[in-house]
Amino acid sequence: MRSGRTLLNLAQELERQLDTKKDLVVSSPLVRHSTSEGGGTTLVVEEASGPAAYGVTPLARRQLADKLNIPYAYFERMRENQPALLDRNVNTWLQSEPDRRLLRTLDGQVRAVLSDRYRRLDNYDLAVHVLPILKGLPELRFESVELTETRMYIKCVTPQLKFEMAPGDIVQAGIAISNSEVGQGTLSVQPLLYRLVCRNGLIVADRALRKTHVGRSLAQDEEGVTVYQDDTLQADDKAFFLKVRDVVQAAVSEVTFRQAAAKMQRTMGIKLVGDPVHSVEVLAQRYTLNEAERSGVLRHLVAGGDLSGYGLVNAVTHFSQEVEDYDRATEFEVLGGKLIELSASEWKPLAEAA
Repeated sequence: MRSGRTLLNLAQELERQLDTKKDLVVSSPLVRHSTSEGGGTTLVVEEASGPAAYGVTPLARRQLADKLNIPYAYFERMRENQPALLDRNVNTWLQSEPDRRLLRTLDGQVRAVLSDRYRRLDNYDLAVHVLPILKGLPELRFESVELTETRMYIKCVTPQLKFEMAPGDIVQAGIAISNSEVGQGTLSVQPLLYRLVCRNGLIVADRALRKTHVGRSLAQDEEGVTVYQDDTLQADDKAFFLKVRDVVQAAVSEVTFRQAAAKMQRTMGIKLVGDPVHSVEVLAQRYTLNEAERSGVLRHLVAGGDLSGYGLVNAVTHFSQEVEDYDRATEFEVLGGKLIELSASEWKPLAEAA
């Protein structure tokens, strides 16, 4: 499992963000787009106190292009080569549409352009509600926590629940909690299997809690800009986060863990009777792995010397430790969880690839 930051560092950064983030619900005509000669983009919002300028992150640019139905490749071409043309395009569509947007800002930059129906389930509130529960679980250790530009991750393991896959090959129970404040995924609480021999983490494809960020339309006074402060967000979401506590405890229950471990153990009986190179090629095509990722998984499969479904699962999760991007590394842990859920017919193209 890829390591992240310390729990203390995560807490400090979440606290810091409280002081600099701001949410705006604004009608499109009250927003103006500006591009500098160097390609930097700015959104100027007509707030009650006067025009306020915000930088725009790459993710927010992509979301803005999507909201305005401008192909992103064309959006970027204009930004780099014809900034005035980009501004005319964006501002024309902003002025002609009555839609309201939720602009999420942090450190003076628009980090997300979302629908006014987007439900704000924020990382700070999630951490406040789940960390005390996690710390109360016997012997629980925080194996990996991280805060990326798009998501927060908390991955924990408890040695109290363990399962011997084979002599000396032990997995422990864990939990993976993730959330996105910028529209890049649901809030999810999922069981995790942690393999001691190689520190692999596998996130189980369990939908015990997977909350989408969709809710009622956010209230707005007349046609102005509404600014939502933290106390408003906390009041809206308090009831939901109370429910999260029960799901966290269920995710590390003995029943949940043993069911997941048994599914993983069954992959030992799936023999890769075809060419392992072709097996990994089928995997790469099915789950959209690039060439470097395909080569990395194959290297771990061969080095592990286990040409079975279990060997392939562990090659995938072991490779995640080499992936520099934490979000992408986590996707490989999720992929491991998807593989242990495959039926016999779904395994056949992987196992018999020639």
